[in-house]
Amino acid sequence: MDETLSLRPLTARSVVLSTLLGHHPPALPARALVRVGELFGTAEGTVRTALTRMVAAGDLEQRDGAYRLTDRLLARQARQDDSRAPRTRPWDGTWEIAVVSTERRTAPDRAALRQAMAALRLAELREGCWLRPANLVRTGQPAVVAEQCTLLTGAPESDPPALAAALWDLAGWARRARALEAALADSPGPLAERFTVSAAVLRHLLADPVLPPPLLPDDWPGERLRARYEAFDRDFRALLLRHIGAPPGPS
Repeated sequence: MDETLSLRPLTARSVVLSTLLGHHPPALPARALVRVGELFGTAEGTVRTALTRMVAAGDLEQRDGAYRLTDRLLARQARQDDSRAPRTRPWDGTWEIAVVSTERRTAPDRAALRQAMAALRLAELREGCWLRPANLVRTGQPAVVAEQCTLLTGAPESDPPALAAALWDLAGWARRARALEAALADSPGPLAERFTVSAAVLRHLLADPVLPPPLLPDDWPGERLRARYEAFDRDFRALLLRHIGAPPGPS
C-alpha cells in the first residue's frame, strides 16, 4: 500500500457503515457485521455497542433480524453509487448558480444547506454564493436549497478553467486519486487492507467535482480511477461476502 496515502484507521462505526453502504440491499445481520469487525481486530462487544449506538442515533434500524440503513443514509448510499458512475449531460458552457436569499438563517439551517451543496457538488465562491458547471443530470433540488436560495444559470466572463481551479483543489484531488490507483494496483492483499482502500476510494469519488472535460487539467485521473475501482471491487466484494457468509445482493 502506498504510505503517502495516510489512510485513516476504521472505527467500529466506520466498519459497519462502510459495509452496509457497499451492500445491496443495505441490510445484514449482526453476526455478519461482527465478522467484518474481526478483520480489524475489533471485539464482538465493540461492534455490538456501535450497532446499538447507531440505532439510537437514527443511522440504523433493526428489523427482521438485520440492521438496515435509515432513509438519511440510504440517500448517502445513492450518492456513493452515483459517484461511481456520475450522470452527466453535454455541457453548453452555462453554470448553475445558487444565491442565498433567506435572511435570519439559524446555524442548523446553514449547516443543512452546506451539506446539501456538497452533495450537489457545488462550490462556494463567496459566502452565500454557490456554483458549478451545469453538466450534471438533475432531477430536482432538495427542499433546503429551494427554501434558502434563489437559483440562476449564467456563464463567467473570465476564464472558466481558472474559475474551476479556484473553486476546487483539482491538483490535490488528482494527486490523491493517482495514489489510490497505485494502492488498487497493489492488490491482492489482506482483506482488511482491501476494505480500507475500498472505503478510501469511495470517499474520494464522492469529492470529485465531476467537471466537464474543458475545465479539467490534462491527464485527469477520474475515469481511470473509476474503471480500476470497478475491477477491484468485483473481486473484493466476492471475498468479503464469502468471509461474512452473506449471499450476494442484486447487481
